[in-house]
Amino acid sequence: MNICDLATPILNYLEPEIAHRITLGALSAGIAPVERSKASPNLSQNLMGLNFPHPVCLAAGFDKNAQCWHSLLKLGVAAVEVGTITPRPQAGNPRPRFFRLHEDTGIINRIGFNNEGIDVAFRRLCPKPQRSGIIGINIGANKNTLNLIDDYDFCVRKFAQLADYITINVSSPNTPGLRDLQEKKSLSKLLDTVIKARDIAGYENTPPILLKISPDLREGQLEAIVDTAVRSGITGLIISNTTVTRPAFLRSKLSKETGGLSGRPLFELSTRILAQAKLMAGNSLVLIGAGGVESTETAYTKIRAGASLVQLYSALVYNGLSLFMRIRNELSARITASGYPTIRSVVGIDAKTLALK
Repeated sequence: MNICDLATPILNYLEPEIAHRITLGALSAGIAPVERSKASPNLSQNLMGLNFPHPVCLAAGFDKNAQCWHSLLKLGVAAVEVGTITPRPQAGNPRPRFFRLHEDTGIINRIGFNNEGIDVAFRRLCPKPQRSGIIGINIGANKNTLNLIDDYDFCVRKFAQLADYITINVSSPNTPGLRDLQEKKSLSKLLDTVIKARDIAGYENTPPILLKISPDLREGQLEAIVDTAVRSGITGLIISNTTVTRPAFLRSKLSKETGGLSGRPLFELSTRILAQAKLMAGNSLVLIGAGGVESTETAYTKIRAGASLVQLYSALVYNGLSLFMRIRNELSARITASGYPTIRSVVGIDAKTLALK
């Protein structure tokens, strides 16, 4: 257990955003251990032209403003996704807007893309050759923008030289109209625009483009998203963002708060959507599993459902920052014990079964 984990129970007594700000400050100041052990070779993969030492990554939302990615990489995270970043700074929605569902090991947020804007993040991110790890940049649109697609175009052009990959976030439930961009016609226009913006930027090593999608999809919508993604030439999907649905088993009195639900209650839904996407996409897209990853077992299930990588964030609230390394180390042993030589051998092996659960 490291110093960050020792502080976790104390931080959980504080208002969530205050606790988060303290954590970011500590990491920015370098108050975190450095992980010196190396991941087992059976976890390494080359995906999207990038070498991932293991599959356990940090989801967007934690380091919104590219404030402490240096320290996070030193903790042994395979990749850090900063953001969501919008062209202009915005304060987000009124407080309170972040709620811990302790009884359900979940989180509800209606934060609304609060961030310091593209210029601040750009200054904090150093050029690719100077980094020792993988940085993804998650981008979104400002709430009051007149044309949402224009914001994504602008962000891609700006970040094409810095990002190892760029995630197009069209699935947050907290920005009005954003999820409408998942509709086939709008999505096709958006993805064509961002691919063109990236290529026009003219950098030698162009970053792959990922799309982060919602778990709250109508019948037939996932198939349309997968088809549009493949046709557009983007590299992969992150499945999934938060849900506005509320499972019947929730016990917390805060579960009726408006916003997106994440953490353990999202696991079953997001994993089912992930498995369905794997069956539709085959090997045409890299899939990243997010939503309810909190242990070796949940990470392993995501991989068996079709994820080549997994992302987590909400689980850190309850388990601390050493969770990355615990999952990494135990996952290697789990794959070996299951009789598989590498992580690649496991990806999608149970997609048919998990797509029906």
